[in-house]
Amino acid sequence: MKVWLDGKVVDGAEARVPVTDHGFLYGDGIFEGIRAYSGRVFRLADHMRRLASGARAVGLGLPGGLDGIRAVVLETLRAHAQPDAYVRLIVSRGVGALGVDPTTCTEPRLVCIADDVRLYSPETLARGLALVTSSWRRPGPDVLDPRVKSLNYMNNVMAKQEARRSGADEALLLNGRGLVAEASVANVFAVRDGRLETPPVSDGALAGITRATVLEAADELGISSGERSLTRFDLLDADEVFLTGSGARVVPVGSLDGSSIGSGPGAVTKRLSDAYESRVRSEGTPFLL
Repeated sequence: MKVWLDGKVVDGAEARVPVTDHGFLYGDGIFEGIRAYSGRVFRLADHMRRLASGARAVGLGLPGGLDGIRAVVLETLRAHAQPDAYVRLIVSRGVGALGVDPTTCTEPRLVCIADDVRLYSPETLARGLALVTSSWRRPGPDVLDPRVKSLNYMNNVMAKQEARRSGADEALLLNGRGLVAEASVANVFAVRDGRLETPPVSDGALAGITRATVLEAADELGISSGERSLTRFDLLDADEVFLTGSGARVVPVGSLDGSSIGSGPGAVTKRLSDAYESRVRSEGTPFLL
């Protein structure tokens, strides 16, 4: 693991931030999860655009501007020196006084982490993830807009903890109206009668970059797709369900709350997964010199 911090790249074990950083104290900050494949960063411009949007939404400055942050991502990846990697880019409010007042923080802090990729086992992918419906609900946009990837992921953490305690792989989060929002750290897709559907952002789904890529791939493959509010019933009634995320990519779901979905990982999921894999291996911003 390599970490860019305070102007230089260090080993992960050497990276330190002050305990008075408001990102540590209050989760006051934003982040991006980015993937690199075959020496290229996938959709870096889109990640930079989403980072900028999130920063504006919470009134957070971006140290060095987007061009500087982009250069930091590439520098950190070069130091990590692996063609495939996961990048966690973090902008915190920075050091400030005890108390939530953000005006006591005068200098935002940028951190960039590059590490090896950890994926689900082949056995898990073959059977599909076991999903359980969490008792924790996704907060609405009047609490925090889901398009902001904030450092405060306690809602997601509690849902994941609940899933793991029940022996499942992942949690399904509903919003306050009982509609599907997303999984704890991934977007949700359902396939029924050959049509691909995913919840809209207004239902609590993150505007995921992998999500957008999969919808583009569906259009290229001639698979009917679109956004639609989904219920737990819709997932149980689907022929296929899968999750998407920058870290996980395209991951099939085999069951929800102990009930099998369809006959397991299906043909549409595989087509989209193959299309996604092909695209990430051929596009992106080079970082290996």
